[in-house]
Amino acid sequence: QVQLVESGGGLVQPGGSLRLSCAASRNIFRINDMGWYCQAPGKERELVATITRGGITNYADSVKGRFTISRDNAKDTVYLQMNSLKPEDTAVYYCNARIFSNHYWGQGTQVTVSS
Repeated sequence: QVQLVESGGGLVQPGGSLRLSCAASRNIFRINDMGWYCQAPGKERELVATITRGGITNYADSVKGRFTISRDNAKDTVYLQMNSLKPEDTAVYYCNARIFSNHYWGQGTQVTVSS
């Protein structure tokens, strides 16, 4: 099991940047995959980006070239650097950890992109 706590969300203007952090309650070195998902009002939760234990990344087409996922195993933390933010990026962002077939979620952090 693992508990995940997100932070770093907030209100930002279009074109701005935010960095989300996801702190895990245990060492993440052996966690298969970690990632970020988002859920906008009235929509289903969808993948934003994932990173494997070996550092292989995967991104939704809508964020390629703008967002970067990274993990710091020494700090048991996963990050999502979000640049060139757009109003359509507005959503609650959730951290996810996959340990074998089990998925664990954080409580989410709100990101609002608005002028």
